[in-house]
Amino acid sequence: MTTASRPTAAPARPQSTRNTREPWQDGACGTSEAFHRPAGEPRAAAERRIRAAKAVCTACPVRVECRRHALATREPFGVRGGLSAEERRALFTGSEQLQGPLAA
Repeated sequence: MTTASRPTAAPARPQSTRNTREPWQDGACGTSEAFHRPAGEPRAAAERRIRAAKAVCTACPVRVECRRHALATREPFGVRGGLSAEERRALFTGSEQLQGPLAA
C-alpha cells in the first residue's frame, strides 16, 4: 500500500522592500524634474537641464551612493550621482567621445 505524501509548506517569502528606502533615495534631487529628460526635449534645453541637475548633485550628501547604485544597476535614464546617462554609458563602453556639458 502506498502512503500519500502530505503537501509541504511553501518556503517563507522574503520581506518586501517595496516600502523601504535606500539612503541614495533621500538625495538633494527630491522629485526635481531636472533629472529626467522629457520626450522631445531639444538638445540645448537638455544640456541646460543636465548642468542644473549636476549642480544639485555637487552638494548632495548621498551623491556617492546614488552614483554607485546607478552604475551597479546600469540605470539608463537621467542624471544620477552627478553623471548623465550618456556619461554612464561611456564608462561601460569605454567611449572617450563626450562633449560639452555632458563631459563636465
